[in-house]
Amino acid sequence: MNKVVIDRSKCIGCGKCVKDCVAFSLYLKDNKASVREGCIECGHCFAICPVGAVDMPAYDKSDCVEITNLSELDSDTLLQGIKSRRTIRQYKNIPVEQEKIDKILKAGQYAPTGGNSQNVAFTILGSKQERIEKECVKLFRAGVGVGSKFSKSLKNTEITDNFFFKGAPLVIVVSGHDSVNATIASAYMELTANTLGLGALYSGFFCACTKLNPKIKSMLKLPKGHKVVTCLIFGYPDVKYERIAPRKEHKVKIL
Repeated sequence: MNKVVIDRSKCIGCGKCVKDCVAFSLYLKDNKASVREGCIECGHCFAICPVGAVDMPAYDKSDCVEITNLSELDSDTLLQGIKSRRTIRQYKNIPVEQEKIDKILKAGQYAPTGGNSQNVAFTILGSKQERIEKECVKLFRAGVGVGSKFSKSLKNTEITDNFFFKGAPLVIVVSGHDSVNATIASAYMELTANTLGLGALYSGFFCACTKLNPKIKSMLKLPKGHKVVTCLIFGYPDVKYERIAPRKEHKVKIL
């Protein structure tokens, strides 16, 4: 099946898709858009065509409605929200609705990836969450000095049964071949969760466990060649913050 199909009866030869083609796989022939090898399936041609002459048959296009430009969002409100977000470590015993889970995953799906590789995967721990956490707790409790290698504060911390996932109802592991792609997807997911009234925590300790104990990583059944990049914990916060936390002066250099 062709990655991109041009309906020549609709194409008006405007050249917009050709000009915007990242891989230079589109060209005009007889005043109609045509496709050659090299397409990376980025979808720019599909999105930019003014007459809907471009199709990508292998893709689900149920989300492909008119765009919402991010410039329509209020930048001051967005920035204030970013500054106000806190990492949450206290959660209510309330499950996250499936509708909200779907939106979080959709945000990760639509995050950009280098070369349009779309090589990020999302693993919901679900029924294995408790079992996996037990393995992580066992590892940290058994390893003399293991925790302190990652955080000096652990010297004064009790490794409780819910030390890793904090009793939260939803844990999603983000994995990929490329750390950058998975990290960007994670950031999209966290911000979306915040807009849904959920809190989030990046569990770096869990990611460390997957490196220290191959058994824990194997329990995740990740796609071949994937590594754990982030572990996102979601739930309804059982804590309220009253003000924005301070930050050190940011470092900016103009060359």
